[in-house]
Amino acid sequence: SERLLMGPGPSNPYPEVLKALSEPVLGHLDPEFIALLDQTNEHLRTVWQTDNSLTFPISATGSAGMEAAFVNFVKPGDCVVIGVNGVFGTRMCDVATRAGAEVVKVEEEWGRAIDPQRLLDAHPEPALIAVVHAETSTGIRNDIAPLGANKGNALLLVDCVTSLGGIPVLTDDWGIDIAYSGSQKCLGVPPGLSPVTISERAMEQLNPKPQSWYLDLNMIKDYVLGDGARAYHHTAPISMLYALHAGLETVLEEGLGETWARHQACGDFLHEQLPQLGFELWAQEGHRLPELTTVTLPEGLDDAEGRKILLERYGIEVGGGLGPVAGKVWRIGCMGHTARIENINRLLTALSEVKSELC
Repeated sequence: SERLLMGPGPSNPYPEVLKALSEPVLGHLDPEFIALLDQTNEHLRTVWQTDNSLTFPISATGSAGMEAAFVNFVKPGDCVVIGVNGVFGTRMCDVATRAGAEVVKVEEEWGRAIDPQRLLDAHPEPALIAVVHAETSTGIRNDIAPLGANKGNALLLVDCVTSLGGIPVLTDDWGIDIAYSGSQKCLGVPPGLSPVTISERAMEQLNPKPQSWYLDLNMIKDYVLGDGARAYHHTAPISMLYALHAGLETVLEEGLGETWARHQACGDFLHEQLPQLGFELWAQEGHRLPELTTVTLPEGLDDAEGRKILLERYGIEVGGGLGPVAGKVWRIGCMGHTARIENINRLLTALSEVKSELC
């Protein structure tokens, strides 16, 4: 069935992406495919706003990007400072611990941004500082630029799963060393790939033999950056790379700045209209994401019943709250091709009717 995906997960794909998925499949070492992969990586450099040579999509979802970021750059015993103000900061801690790191958590209340100075003051000489740019579980944007400007000898690792393509991500200007994202949110591509970018500074500290074979960048880079013959590491997901290439071309044809502005305009409109229906904005003012809005529910509106009616009657999917705000908060996505004023109007009409029926 056709859904309007306005949850925190996948967004509706761009039409050009759906067409690309139906293209005939080439071999993953075919020269024509290699040329497309190289162009995709160049498009990613533009979207990431970086000159990093090792910029490419990992052949798995954003969680694999997270794991690759840690296992390739964290050695047993390394001190890693991690900001935690939602689900994905918590997940970072788990992944880093499994890689053998000594994790120093800098925790903040869910729904509030982390003060960058707290991360910088947490340890005098960490090997790595990690934080989520756009926390999908709360709709909060954490500030990145102050971390890059004051990180010292540490590497700066940033989760950009919900931010890349939706709000400014200035990898080089902000001093980000390692970053990962997902294909399914603001890039308007189905889930299945994790775009990453790695600085030359980080590559100098690459683990010679990380605990993961599949995510070992020592081997993958010889396929991604190969001059002439490419080293075979794994079979690339051809159709998904067609889709990512099409999604990135759509973004760049619109203009990256224009895409950011469209997301911002949709978020601003949604933030203006929702309180008029009794849905109060939950995330900290000044740090609210335009692409993912969190709201508390009007009195009398049941979480599960409301989302069920939206999905089954109106074909609109929104996400429920997680952790301490499960059942109390909704997470409304406005990402990629979904980020259109007409989609917001459709949602607002449905919310008004659902509220009238249940409250």
